[in-house]
Amino acid sequence: MNNRSDRPSWKALDQHYSESKDIHLNDLFENDPERFSKFSIEAAGLFLDYSKNHLSAETLDFLAVLANESCLKERIADLFAGKKLNNTENRAVLHTALRNFSEQPVYVDGQDVMPAIMSVQHRMRALVESVHLGGWRGFSGKRITDIVNIGIGGSDLGPRMVVSALSRQAVQEVDVHFVSNVDGEELSQRLSKLSPETTLFVVVSKTFTTLETMTNARSAKKWLLAGYSDNAAIANHFVAVSANLKAVKAFGINPDNSFEIWDWVGGRFSLWSAVGLSIALAVGMDSFERLLKGAYLMDEHFSQSPLLENMPVILALVGIWNRNFQKASSVAVLPYDHRLSRFPAYLQQCDMESNGKSVDREGHPITVETSPVIWGEVGTNGQHAFYQSLHQGTQPVPADFIVALKSDCNLKEHHKLLVANCFAQSEALMKGKTAEEVCIELKKRGLNEREISRLVGHETFDGNRPSNTILMDRLTPEALGALIALYEHKISVQGIIWDINSFDQWGVELGKQLANVIVEEIDGGLPGRHDSSTHGLLTRYHLVQK
Repeated sequence: MNNRSDRPSWKALDQHYSESKDIHLNDLFENDPERFSKFSIEAAGLFLDYSKNHLSAETLDFLAVLANESCLKERIADLFAGKKLNNTENRAVLHTALRNFSEQPVYVDGQDVMPAIMSVQHRMRALVESVHLGGWRGFSGKRITDIVNIGIGGSDLGPRMVVSALSRQAVQEVDVHFVSNVDGEELSQRLSKLSPETTLFVVVSKTFTTLETMTNARSAKKWLLAGYSDNAAIANHFVAVSANLKAVKAFGINPDNSFEIWDWVGGRFSLWSAVGLSIALAVGMDSFERLLKGAYLMDEHFSQSPLLENMPVILALVGIWNRNFQKASSVAVLPYDHRLSRFPAYLQQCDMESNGKSVDREGHPITVETSPVIWGEVGTNGQHAFYQSLHQGTQPVPADFIVALKSDCNLKEHHKLLVANCFAQSEALMKGKTAEEVCIELKKRGLNEREISRLVGHETFDGNRPSNTILMDRLTPEALGALIALYEHKISVQGIIWDINSFDQWGVELGKQLANVIVEEIDGGLPGRHDSSTHGLLTRYHLVQK
């Protein structure tokens, strides 16, 4: 059994929490006028303010001891060196190599992978420019005007989020769409507005066997051929991103139009690879490379900076403190930028699929809590939805506020209101409002003592609720790349400290296996041996089909 809580550093943190838990955030700020400058850090074009957390310099020192006991520095070096950190699948974890601008080799099993990466990026650029310039034509000779990315999980969430976030960089030549859900409504609604003659499908699946992706891809192929009635049209309207060239060819896609993805690239960390082809088609290859460059700058900071001067490490350690000692069960991700509306959903997979584990790297049960629930919504919409619970709910929820200081929109007054709301919400979560302050306000409103007594509890806010604020000057490709890499590394650091494998996802597999069994039973018309609930649900399904 993995008793992380038995380690001296963990026990020291437990004791430290017991001694400091009753200190209000307001007191921490009142007692230290320099708190903001002491508990903020800048790197790779991002600024992190973590001063509104229940911690002190002593807390960070205790957390640094925990990080050192976990051999964090050595494990970070192993990540960049191509060591097989994914021990259950015997794979390296090298999404950082996909954005390596150092001109230095990166080795996996003694082989430098950089030439292969550069080759794929060169082929991506050729395809993107051909589509944008009109060289790539549909089977009837018409220009491609619409791209449909067919994937799911990491083959959808990352590219979809980035295309939305970089909408200001979108090219005029094509529109990029995404289909992931096996529910036919999504695909049918999308295709109903497109023409087979001008649509190019990008099918993204490492194995080229993913049930949802291949079901959608086959239906898209039927839609295309209903318009052409010639299998030769597939070559003009389908490209693939996969490691399974045999399956790609069997589908009918020209192997020359297939882009390789390697087993050392995990799905939720894959947008930097050819999985990002739809990103490049949406914003151009130059902007895609700027995205990679921003991530590379964060990689450099992460790999070279001391632990307590390291933004991803700081964000991870604050998260450990909030999760394991403050007992926070969830984290709200609150981007104050409409273009980042998909960012919380992207982080849900990146974090919860990585660290939602209950066994350590050796398969032994873990006795401490791992990944919190990640959720959120774009501001200010969330303020009129769930912020009530953030401010006055019974369970404090740490929050990450994200905002760009400069707007790319010409409605400047809107951006001032947006920034003001972002800063005000983090301040309100921290400060709260005392009963005394409420009474003064109610008296000014002319209420009598009886009315004040009735309302004071409703309008009192405890405050003392932790948050981080992440700033960027503008939401550029570089800033977005740095932001994504920041969270990727935060997640891997937490996995190291919890001693779990952040790079496999065995919990995803069981549902897939059972779904395949049930599909066969649906086709056969009779349910097999299941629990009474599943058997009853299948029986009811068959009755409705008759």
